Amino acid sequence: MRNLIRTAATLTALTAAQAALPGPAAHATPTTAPSANPTWHLTDTGTDARFRGLAAVSRSTAWAAGTKGTVLLTRNGGRDWRNVSPPGAAGLEFRDVEAFDARRAVVLAIGEGEASRVFRTDDGGATWTESFRNTDPRAFYDCMTFFDARHGIALGDPVDGRYRVLSTADGGRNWRVLPPDGMPPALPGEAAFAAGGQCLVSHGARDAWIATGGAATARVLHSADRGRTWTATDTPVPAGDPARGVFGLAFRDRTHGLAVGGDYRPGQPSERAAAVSGDGGAHWTTAGRPPAAYRSGVAWLPHSRRAALAVGPTGSDLTTDGGRTWRGFDPGSYDTVDCAPDGGCWAAGEKGRIARLGGSGR
Repeated sequence: MRNLIRTAATLTALTAAQAALPGPAAHATPTTAPSANPTWHLTDTGTDARFRGLAAVSRSTAWAAGTKGTVLLTRNGGRDWRNVSPPGAAGLEFRDVEAFDARRAVVLAIGEGEASRVFRTDDGGATWTESFRNTDPRAFYDCMTFFDARHGIALGDPVDGRYRVLSTADGGRNWRVLPPDGMPPALPGEAAFAAGGQCLVSHGARDAWIATGGAATARVLHSADRGRTWTATDTPVPAGDPARGVFGLAFRDRTHGLAVGGDYRPGQPSERAAAVSGDGGAHWTTAGRPPAAYRSGVAWLPHSRRAALAVGPTGSDLTTDGGRTWRGFDPGSYDTVDCAPDGGCWAAGEKGRIARLGGSGR
C-alpha cells in the first residue's frame, strides 16, 4: 500500500517511543504444547535496516529482507548473519522473502512502477537473478506466497479497480500477470498493506488468502485455484480509514485462520484488531480478548493446534486457544513473525532487530 510507504519516516521516529510501552513456511502436524513462557532472544545482525520480510526455514536457518536492499541469511540459529543482498539493490525496499531452504530464496521489492521487483537466488545469496520488474506505473506490488517450490503468486494493489496477481510455475524464475476476470472489484480506497509479508498467504497446493484495508470494510479474499479466481468476505477488524484494516494472515490448514491488524498510526486505538475463522475464511469472528494494539504479523506454532504468535511495534502476544484470547509476553518492536516446520520461530523488525523464540520447553 502506498500510504504505508509515505508515512514510513514518521513511523520510524515514533516507533522507538512505542516500543517502550508494555504491551510463508509450511506447517508440520501439531504434536506438542507450546512453551508456557515464550521469550524472544535478540541476535546481532550488524545492521540498522528495518526487516519486514522474514522466512523461517528451520531453528537454525532463516532469511530476512528489508530496507536499503538488505537481505540477511543465518545458518546457525542467528549466531552469525551473512549479508547476501543483491548487488545494486541499495535503493530498493524489500518487504517479503520466501525461502525453500538455505540456498534457494525469492525476495520482493515494493514500490510504484519499476521499484516493484523480484529476485531469486539458488546459491544462498552468492548470486541473484532479477526475475521480474514492474513496467506499469499504476502497479504497486505488496507481498507474495508459494504453494510449493515451483508455484507461487504475488499481489499488487488494485489497477483498474481489481487487485493484480502475478503467477510463477518455475519457482519465481518467470512471472506473468493473471487475467483480472476472476478477481472481485476492489472497494473504494481498498489496498493491501506491505507491512510484514503476510498480506498474501497460502496453505497446501492451491489455497491462498489476501488481507485488505484502507476501505470502509476490511476484507479477506480467498482463492482455491492458485489465484485464478477469488471470493471476498468482510471481517470485523476495524476499517474505515486508509491506515486501518487487516495487515497479516495465517492459516494452519485450509480451515483455521487468524487475522491481525488495526490502525498502524502510533497512539491510535486498535480495538477488535484480531479475528478468527474456522471455515477457510468464509466467516470471521472477533477475538474475545485481542492484542492490546495494532499487530502486523501472525504465525501459528507448528507444534500446537491452538497456539500462535502475533507481533507489532508495541509488542508480541501469544494465544493458546486458537486466537480467541491473546496475552502479551514481550514489549519489543517487531513487524513480522514466521515459524518453521521444526518449531523454530523468528521475528524481525526495525533497527536490525531479529530474534529467535525461546522459553521453557523450547
